[in-house]
Amino acid sequence: MSFTKSFTVEQTPRQIFDAFNDVRGWWSEEIDGGTVDVGDEFEYHYEEVHRCRMRVTESVPGRKVSWLVLENHFDFTRDETEWVGTTITFEITEKDGETEARFTHHGLVREYECYDICHKAWTFYVGTSLRALITTGEGQPNRLDVLPAELAR
Repeated sequence: MSFTKSFTVEQTPRQIFDAFNDVRGWWSEEIDGGTVDVGDEFEYHYEEVHRCRMRVTESVPGRKVSWLVLENHFDFTRDETEWVGTTITFEITEKDGETEARFTHHGLVREYECYDICHKAWTFYVGTSLRALITTGEGQPNRLDVLPAELAR
Protein backbone atom coordinates (compact mmCIF):
# COMPACT_ATOMS: atom_id res chain seq x y z
CA MET A 1 0.00 0.00 0.00
CA SER A 2 1.22 3.50 -0.83
CA PHE A 3 -0.01 7.04 -0.34
CA THR A 4 -1.80 8.49 -3.38
CA LYS A 5 -3.41 11.86 -3.93
CA SER A 6 -5.05 12.86 -7.21
CA PHE A 7 -7.14 15.69 -8.58
CA THR A 8 -8.56 16.81 -11.91
CA VAL A 9 -8.03 20.24 -13.47
CA GLU A 10 -8.70 21.99 -16.76
CA GLN A 11 -5.01 22.74 -17.46
CA THR A 12 -3.03 20.85 -20.09
CA PRO A 13 -0.75 17.87 -19.40
CA ARG A 14 2.24 20.12 -20.20
CA GLN A 15 1.15 22.74 -17.65
CA ILE A 16 0.81 20.04 -14.98
CA PHE A 17 4.16 18.51 -15.91
CA ASP A 18 5.86 21.89 -15.65
CA ALA A 19 4.26 22.49 -12.24
CA PHE A 20 5.43 19.09 -10.93
CA ASN A 21 8.96 20.06 -11.87
CA ASP A 22 8.67 23.47 -10.19
CA VAL A 23 9.35 21.92 -6.78
CA ARG A 24 10.29 25.31 -5.32
CA GLY A 25 6.88 26.60 -6.39
CA TRP A 26 4.79 24.06 -4.48
CA TRP A 27 6.93 22.23 -1.86
CA SER A 28 9.68 24.51 -0.59
CA GLU A 29 11.67 27.51 -1.73
CA GLU A 30 14.63 25.88 0.04
CA ILE A 31 15.32 23.18 -2.54
CA ASP A 32 18.99 22.86 -3.44
CA GLY A 33 19.90 21.25 -6.78
CA GLY A 34 18.26 20.43 -10.08
CA THR A 35 14.70 19.09 -10.17
CA VAL A 36 13.95 18.66 -13.87
CA ASP A 37 16.26 16.29 -15.75
CA VAL A 38 16.81 12.57 -15.23
CA GLY A 39 19.84 12.24 -12.98
CA ASP A 40 19.29 15.59 -11.24
CA GLU A 41 19.57 15.39 -7.46
CA PHE A 42 18.10 17.85 -5.02
CA GLU A 43 17.88 18.33 -1.29
CA TYR A 44 14.88 19.43 0.70
CA HIS A 45 15.05 20.61 4.28
CA TYR A 46 12.78 22.21 6.79
CA GLU A 47 14.74 23.39 9.82
CA GLU A 48 15.99 20.26 11.60
CA VAL A 49 12.59 18.58 11.37
CA HIS A 50 13.00 17.01 7.91
CA ARG A 51 15.80 16.63 5.39
CA CYS A 52 15.90 14.42 2.31
CA ARG A 53 17.79 13.97 -0.93
CA MET A 54 15.99 12.94 -4.12
CA ARG A 55 17.10 11.87 -7.59
CA VAL A 56 14.96 12.40 -10.66
CA THR A 57 14.75 8.93 -12.22
CA GLU A 58 12.13 9.46 -14.92
CA SER A 59 10.85 12.46 -16.84
CA VAL A 60 8.38 12.04 -19.68
CA PRO A 61 7.03 15.48 -20.71
CA GLY A 62 3.28 15.74 -20.25
CA ARG A 63 3.07 12.24 -18.77
CA LYS A 64 5.21 11.32 -15.77
CA VAL A 65 7.95 12.32 -13.33
CA SER A 66 9.61 9.95 -10.83
CA TRP A 67 11.96 10.54 -7.91
CA LEU A 68 13.98 8.09 -5.82
CA VAL A 69 14.54 8.96 -2.15
CA LEU A 70 18.29 8.57 -1.58
CA GLU A 71 18.54 9.91 1.98
CA ASN A 72 16.02 10.97 4.59
CA HIS A 73 15.98 12.23 8.15
CA PHE A 74 13.08 13.11 10.42
CA ASP A 75 13.77 14.47 13.89
CA PHE A 76 10.59 12.79 15.19
CA THR A 77 11.11 9.13 14.19
CA ARG A 78 13.27 6.40 15.64
CA ASP A 79 13.69 4.56 12.32
CA GLU A 80 16.23 6.45 10.20
CA THR A 81 15.38 4.35 7.12
CA GLU A 82 11.80 5.60 6.67
CA TRP A 83 11.43 6.88 3.09
CA VAL A 84 14.93 5.72 2.01
CA GLY A 85 14.59 3.70 -1.20
CA THR A 86 10.96 4.69 -1.76
CA THR A 87 9.83 6.34 -4.96
CA ILE A 88 7.55 9.26 -5.69
CA THR A 89 5.69 9.47 -8.98
CA PHE A 90 3.63 12.19 -10.60
CA GLU A 91 1.44 10.86 -13.39
CA ILE A 92 -0.74 12.77 -15.84
CA THR A 93 -3.71 11.40 -17.76
CA GLU A 94 -6.34 13.10 -19.89
CA LYS A 95 -9.85 12.21 -18.87
CA ASP A 96 -13.19 13.48 -20.22
CA GLY A 97 -11.78 16.80 -21.45
CA GLU A 98 -9.87 17.42 -18.22
CA THR A 99 -6.48 16.36 -16.94
CA GLU A 100 -5.85 14.19 -13.90
CA ALA A 101 -2.73 14.71 -11.81
CA ARG A 102 -1.83 11.72 -9.64
CA PHE A 103 0.86 11.76 -6.96
CA THR A 104 1.98 8.48 -5.38
CA HIS A 105 4.60 8.00 -2.69
CA HIS A 106 5.32 4.30 -3.27
CA GLY A 107 6.37 2.71 -0.01
CA LEU A 108 4.88 5.33 2.31
CA VAL A 109 2.85 2.89 4.40
CA ARG A 110 0.66 3.15 7.52
CA GLU A 111 3.24 1.21 9.51
CA TYR A 112 5.71 4.08 9.19
CA GLU A 113 6.10 6.19 12.30
CA CYS A 114 5.89 9.29 10.08
CA TYR A 115 2.73 8.17 8.24
CA ASP A 116 0.18 10.47 9.89
CA ILE A 117 2.41 13.55 9.62
CA CYS A 118 3.54 12.63 6.08
CA HIS A 119 -0.07 11.98 5.00
CA LYS A 120 -1.10 15.41 6.28
CA ALA A 121 1.92 17.11 4.69
CA TRP A 122 1.61 15.46 1.25
CA THR A 123 -2.16 16.10 1.27
CA PHE A 124 -1.44 19.80 1.75
CA TYR A 125 1.56 20.12 -0.57
CA VAL A 126 -0.04 18.14 -3.41
CA GLY A 127 -3.77 18.71 -2.90
CA THR A 128 -3.54 22.39 -1.99
CA SER A 129 -0.16 23.89 -2.95
CA LEU A 130 0.59 21.98 -6.18
CA ARG A 131 -3.02 22.22 -7.30
CA ALA A 132 -2.93 26.00 -6.70
CA LEU A 133 0.33 26.30 -8.65
CA ILE A 134 -1.28 24.47 -11.57
CA THR A 135 -4.59 26.35 -11.53
CA THR A 136 -3.52 29.87 -10.46
CA GLY A 137 0.24 29.99 -11.10
CA GLU A 138 0.95 30.46 -7.38
CA GLY A 139 1.60 27.59 -4.95
CA GLN A 140 2.01 27.67 -1.18
CA PRO A 141 5.51 26.25 -0.61
CA ASN A 142 7.51 26.54 2.59
CA ARG A 143 8.98 30.02 2.46
CA LEU A 144 12.38 30.41 4.06
CA ASP A 145 11.70 28.37 7.21
CA VAL A 146 8.07 29.43 7.53
CA LEU A 147 5.72 26.44 7.54
CA PRO A 148 2.36 27.03 5.82
CA ALA A 149 -0.38 27.74 8.39
CA GLU A 150 -2.33 24.61 7.38
CA LEU A 151 0.56 22.43 8.57
CA ALA A 152 1.32 24.36 11.74
CA ARG A 153 -1.96 23.33 13.34
